[in-house]
Amino acid sequence: MTTEHKITGLSVAINRAAEARNAGKRVVTTNGAFDLFSVPHLLLLEFARSQGDCLCVGVNSDASVRAIKGKGRPIVPQEERARIVAGLACTDCVFLFDGPDPRSWLPLIRPDVHVNSAEYTEQCVEAEMLREIGATLVLHPRDTAHRSTSDVLAHIHSLPQ
Repeated sequence: MTTEHKITGLSVAINRAAEARNAGKRVVTTNGAFDLFSVPHLLLLEFARSQGDCLCVGVNSDASVRAIKGKGRPIVPQEERARIVAGLACTDCVFLFDGPDPRSWLPLIRPDVHVNSAEYTEQCVEAEMLREIGATLVLHPRDTAHRSTSDVLAHIHSLPQ
């Protein structure tokens, strides 16, 4: 599947997940801003894919990233961030979403597994909803050997003018 065909709206993502589930495949979801795509992003997505057969990724919209991360973010526009994530072999479906977290779309996609970075802990805001829909929450341990986007931006801002 080409990169362009992996980028969908939520309704198509819901249908792709249902098709995968009907074919006996295990559906996995994860989400994030994926701003200034980095090694921790790649490791999270590869880990998420290892948890099942069909990986659907929600990418926060520009407005959502701004609300979460503050003024000046995102650095990379939503269409470009979605295209980068869709360009990876480990992803099957990528869609943009508004809002601070995936609770609006998780009950619609109904994953078997949802992957979060371990920095959010098992008490993340979507944990209860995942239990209600029968999905398993799997935490990916954060690789502290690699810097986060926030770390990279802090470094850039600390450089002399």
